[in-house]
Amino acid sequence: MKFALLLFFLLVTTGELALSWLNLQHLKRHGREVPRGFEGSLDPETLQKTVDYTVENNRLGLIETLCGTILVVLFLFCGILDRYDHWVVSHSNAFVLQGLLFFLPLCLLQSILDIPFSLYENFSIEKRYGFNTMPPSLWLTDFIKSTLLSILLITLVIAGAFTLVQMSPHGWWLWVWGLLALLSLAMLYLSPYLIEPLFFHFEPIQSEGLQMEIQLLMKRAGLEVRRVLQVDASRRSTHSNAYFTGIGKVKRIVLFDTLIERLDTREILAVLAHEAGHWKAHHLLKRLIATELVILVACYGAFVVLERNALPPLFGMATVSFPAQLVLLGFILSLVATFFAPISAWFSRRHEREADRFAADLTGTPEALASSLVKMGRDNLANLHPHPLYAALHYSHPPLTERVQTLLARKELQSEN
Repeated sequence: MKFALLLFFLLVTTGELALSWLNLQHLKRHGREVPRGFEGSLDPETLQKTVDYTVENNRLGLIETLCGTILVVLFLFCGILDRYDHWVVSHSNAFVLQGLLFFLPLCLLQSILDIPFSLYENFSIEKRYGFNTMPPSLWLTDFIKSTLLSILLITLVIAGAFTLVQMSPHGWWLWVWGLLALLSLAMLYLSPYLIEPLFFHFEPIQSEGLQMEIQLLMKRAGLEVRRVLQVDASRRSTHSNAYFTGIGKVKRIVLFDTLIERLDTREILAVLAHEAGHWKAHHLLKRLIATELVILVACYGAFVVLERNALPPLFGMATVSFPAQLVLLGFILSLVATFFAPISAWFSRRHEREADRFAADLTGTPEALASSLVKMGRDNLANLHPHPLYAALHYSHPPLTERVQTLLARKELQSEN
């Protein structure tokens, strides 16, 4: 069974790599074609940069995937997990402490292994294409902050979850799910005020006229937004974006300073109307509920599987600790998730289309959202020619060209009426 699991894992990984290769070949064939709706906004040089940028990012992703695959095979199928588990157990008999001693070093090791990929991405690829603006000192500061924050959060989750397992050995799945759900909600409330300011500086939008226009737009949308802020994203990157953050009465709008510089007022309002569409359609709430239901099922499934001690024999092991069994379970769940990810992506694309329609109706200017997407796609060197199969399986948003053409068709329909 161990060999069958290994073979299945390698087949899944090979399938993902083959799909990425298919996507790149499609881009190389069509990457120099100007899509309908992008005429006048793209020149041959930009199209070539888009192809090169996408190819380089995919090449880095390929190397990262191969390295990750090798590490997984060595850790799970070549005896390293078994030896590591024995080392952890030999250093502590305390259940909660075992969990911390098992997972914290692995999380720290993962952060360290990610360093060369992050450095190459930011200071080679992103720098070469004019996106990276942060000095190495800022990258290092961000890395230290994010690592310490991750360790803190992981410590809280592991300590809390393992304590619940110890206290309720036959019903822990429900208690652990409750803990994870509570932490997810807490992060939605606290992240805008405790975590995001650790990395970015937020301030009210400098243009009073724009802030007033945004407030009026949100009022027409029936949303109460307490704060409209801009963030100094340009300290790190020239990429542009805008988003809603928070939940309930702590909702706020955040605009990248790069977005404010590149889009006109109508386009900014159209982008924010799209984000408002997500709130009006309760997309965040629906995704949150769906996610929590999936986690609930996963927690119960984990309880049933771990109770039967069914995993170690599948990997050719006799007996391993509870934390090691969680690693084995996580590996199995990651394989299962590969086949359910396209369903999640399909629902996400559906929500994006609904938000686009809402923005077009709210502003009455679908062409403004279309032009903002064209500008952001051009400036971010987005892949305008993804392979349809790759987009269907992986894209959380409809392809950019599809969104632009749908909005322009909506404008034409308005004109006819």
